[in-house]
Amino acid sequence: MRQDEGSQAGAGPREARRQRARRAASSRRPTMIDVANEARVSQTTVSLVLNHADGARLSAETRERVVKAAARLGYQQVRRGFAPGSAAAASIGFICDEISTDPWTAIGLDGVREKAWERGLTVMVMATRGDADMESAALAQLTAQPLVGLIYATINTRLIDAPAALSVAPAVLLNCHAANGALSSVVPGEVAGGHAATDVLIRAGHRRIGYVNGEASMEASRHRLRGYRQALATADLPFDPDLLREGNWQPISGYEAARELMSLKSPPTAIFCANDLMAVGCYEALHELGLRIPDDVAVMGYDDREIAQHLHPPLTTVLLPHFEMGSIAAEILLDAASGSMSRPRQIKVECPIVRRGSV
Repeated sequence: MRQDEGSQAGAGPREARRQRARRAASSRRPTMIDVANEARVSQTTVSLVLNHADGARLSAETRERVVKAAARLGYQQVRRGFAPGSAAAASIGFICDEISTDPWTAIGLDGVREKAWERGLTVMVMATRGDADMESAALAQLTAQPLVGLIYATINTRLIDAPAALSVAPAVLLNCHAANGALSSVVPGEVAGGHAATDVLIRAGHRRIGYVNGEASMEASRHRLRGYRQALATADLPFDPDLLREGNWQPISGYEAARELMSLKSPPTAIFCANDLMAVGCYEALHELGLRIPDDVAVMGYDDREIAQHLHPPLTTVLLPHFEMGSIAAEILLDAASGSMSRPRQIKVECPIVRRGSV
């Protein structure tokens, strides 16, 4: 019996595996699996620790054990995935907070996939449901893969604190942006979209235009309202607070807001709803009041959801360009990974008018 076999004979199965891992690691470059065996943890735990995923719920003792195991084996992380032109880098990582509660992230993902496929790449997708621990784990796993880079997406347009893990790879923000433009970002041009929608109503001859906004805490609401007010100012029309109502993006709030607006002593001749779902409620209220769209009251929506074209009459609205945004984000990421982009780019994508029968 060889000496190494004898040493294993009196050891338990777990210790035997650790000894085999040490011998294997000594004869080649140690891997993350070797570190996991040495530290008696999972490979995912090793990835979380070595990628400094501070949000992960790991004890200090576990973190220390992983670090010491990596040091004993001489393990060094190799960022293969972010070497431009690497044959192994055949995918783009896509991480998002939500993908099923609204269509926007999925549409943006389709844009990323199409652009990636043009370059012979696939897309690895992870959704975190806004859970910080899940996000840390997902980023750790993605950054351990041989990827071209990462696209970090949010379902609501907003300012974010970019996770530290995004700094180790080419990364682009989709439908969100970081302070000081530290990372490239692609967002919808909401102010211009609100301005364009209001301008369509003004050019149709309307001078009293009601506006049903979304929740004031959301960036999209603030920017669309700003565009509405700017369009009024450009046309020398006064902003009348009585014509402004705050909704919650749901049809019932559009219904209630439209009823309130039409009960004013001087009601609007047009109503601009900050999303299509509130426009659905607005339609219902106007129909109940016996008013015709657009003959008595014009209605403008925003988003271009599937339902917009099926209303009676079909709803004139503003397209949220998430597919184009995803495609642009992927293109920027590929430029960054190839080294052809010297500094972060901040892109606001046009939100075009979709003309139908409600104006």
